[in-house]
Amino acid sequence: MKYEAVIGMEVHVELKTESKMFCTCANNPDETKPNKNVCPICMGQPGTLPVANKKAVEYVVKTGLALECKIAEFSKFDRKNYFYPDLPKGYQISQYDKPLCEDGTVMINDKKIGITRIHLEEDTGKLLHPKGADYSLVDLNRAGTPLMELVTEPEITSSTEAKEFCKQFQLIVRYIGVSDADMEKGHMRCEVNISLKPEGQKEFGTKVEIKNLNSFRAVERSIEYEIKRQSEVLDDGGKILQETRGWNADKQETYSQRKKEEAHDYRYFPEPDLPPLDLSKEAGVFDVEKIKESIPELPLMKKYRFINQYKLTEENAKIFSEDKELANYFEDIISELRTWVDAKGIDGDLIDKLTKLTANYILTELQRLLYVENHSVHCCKITAENFAEFITLIQEGKISSSGAQTMLGEMYKTGGDPSNILEEKGLAQMSDEGEIEKIVEEVIEANSKSVEDYKAGKENAIKFLIGQTMKQSKGKANPQMAEEILKKKLK
Repeated sequence: MKYEAVIGMEVHVELKTESKMFCTCANNPDETKPNKNVCPICMGQPGTLPVANKKAVEYVVKTGLALECKIAEFSKFDRKNYFYPDLPKGYQISQYDKPLCEDGTVMINDKKIGITRIHLEEDTGKLLHPKGADYSLVDLNRAGTPLMELVTEPEITSSTEAKEFCKQFQLIVRYIGVSDADMEKGHMRCEVNISLKPEGQKEFGTKVEIKNLNSFRAVERSIEYEIKRQSEVLDDGGKILQETRGWNADKQETYSQRKKEEAHDYRYFPEPDLPPLDLSKEAGVFDVEKIKESIPELPLMKKYRFINQYKLTEENAKIFSEDKELANYFEDIISELRTWVDAKGIDGDLIDKLTKLTANYILTELQRLLYVENHSVHCCKITAENFAEFITLIQEGKISSSGAQTMLGEMYKTGGDPSNILEEKGLAQMSDEGEIEKIVEEVIEANSKSVEDYKAGKENAIKFLIGQTMKQSKGKANPQMAEEILKKKLK
């Protein structure tokens, strides 16, 4: 029998606030000394009272607005009761029936994925298990960190869609500045809810949850494994158990952890130590309109704008939209080039040519240099003004393509001015017609066979002769001029 996968995602993101969710302890995920950023509140000491972090609430609202969610005018916190060694209070302050955000969407591959809710809670501490020891250690630095949880509708149908959804959500929260969402550092963790149903059937199958996936690859591979596992169970006449499973990255398989809890197992009830959240305009505590105005252009909007405004390919526009800093850098360069074109009084489609040239050099040569050094464009020493000047030198034929590579490498290393590098390194392209003509004559004389081949109609022979001209000039001859002079002489 063929089956259809029904998948919903739960994604937890640690928010980038200065302090924790309910106390003034530093929210520093990079702290290496255990139990440094702790206090009686985040350690769950009796008699302590939490105070909600306003900035964390604003960040969740900002995320909800970016995903076109409805923002609640009234919300509240609840106690979610369960015991775990790194949960000091014995309960987690979360949100149950009155989340901050509901009914949003995320677009992936021209498909809308519905967002059921986004709510706010506190993170737990973490356990450390020394190798070979018969005990575990607890580090509460993370306890109380503001944690945003997003829950999707069960509208994802494949491992590829699930991975793409997680990537897109990570990109959005980074764009709006609410989290670094670095999965390697645990800032973002994903959980998959998956069931199978016979093809064409409306009723969903039994749901299985896969917990704490810390990479996009893990999301993709765990879903693929679980589809295969559940299909085999159903084909053999068995029943799928509703349970929570973990992911073993070494064995590339899921494993049973525990029976799946229901909402009533957690004995939710309103948090008595925190007042409800009033987000209405009348209350004047949270300015939702102001938060909305602070949202920058989002990745998908940027991608389509780059296609329309700069005439980039969809692939190139996508690369820029996925790196906010790189996109801003590109636009700063184009702004400098527009000023140059206006000052020259040049009409026509020159700016489109310069834009295309800029995109090509950024996405090939500059990206290669950044990759080798493992840098982002933020670390790049080349100013937008100097990069624009570099592009104009290429456009004006003052430097060859090989010379341009050398120049860009030097600019990347030193941050130097391209005109100075052109002179210091002797990279200026030979554009004197008389000089090039002398070299062309020597090449024709030394390569009589290729000359005869060209005259006999073998067009490829001209490429060889151009190559020889460039070799004789040590790469400095203007290749367009060299070709024109060669063809003229060969006639």
